[in-house]
Amino acid sequence: MVAIVLAAGYATRLYPITIDTPKTLLKIGGKPILEHILEKIGELECVAETVIISNDKFYGHFLEWKKGYSANQKREEHNRADIIILNDGSTSEETRLGAIGDIRFAIEELSIDDEVMIIAGDNFFTYRLTGLLDFYRRMDADCIVVKKLQDREMLRRFGVAVVGPDFRVIDFEEKPKEPKSDLAVFATYIYKRDTLPLIKEYLDGGNPKDAPGNFPAWLYKRKRVVAYAFEGDCYDIGTPEAYRDICAMYEK
Repeated sequence: MVAIVLAAGYATRLYPITIDTPKTLLKIGGKPILEHILEKIGELECVAETVIISNDKFYGHFLEWKKGYSANQKREEHNRADIIILNDGSTSEETRLGAIGDIRFAIEELSIDDEVMIIAGDNFFTYRLTGLLDFYRRMDADCIVVKKLQDREMLRRFGVAVVGPDFRVIDFEEKPKEPKSDLAVFATYIYKRDTLPLIKEYLDGGNPKDAPGNFPAWLYKRKRVVAYAFEGDCYDIGTPEAYRDICAMYEK
């Protein structure tokens, strides 16, 4: 399996914090968000490579980070996967490829022909990926992650899924005005090997390329997609206030 961490955004809503620093390298508890994610990925023995997709503006930042990270970790257990930094070539919000465009870019650039785990690099989460992987293996289907949210206003900011008794996704809408359930979809996904060509089909059809949830919202009508309900928390760091709140919460 290949893990892909999406880190090519410009995080303009977090300015001035992210003018000169990629959001994924912002620190929580003295450690970049990216390293928290890599520790979770490192628990998965099946992941041989972790691909981090950057834009051109911050590509050098990630290369510098990798030098220090690799030197400090010295191939410890949670650093077993090879780390590849990709530059998607974009230089601004106007030229960005979008999250789904970046996934396609990584697949084509590295000729990936394997299962992939996709993780948004700006999500700080506490649940373990081992549970997700076990569920994916058991279900043998493309997989999304969900959690119940009671706040309907908050639900409107997420993808929202309706799930049948067999865990199968039977409805999925990205940022709905009227949510059909209380299951919010968070930006971690596992796709089977035979799903990868459908990403190209999706984009070639002129579908939205930005929010990564738009692809499974399209996919569930064509293939079996299942939902894993995780235990723990996941936070999307979208504003300076949210970042400060999460840092304070982590310290506690």
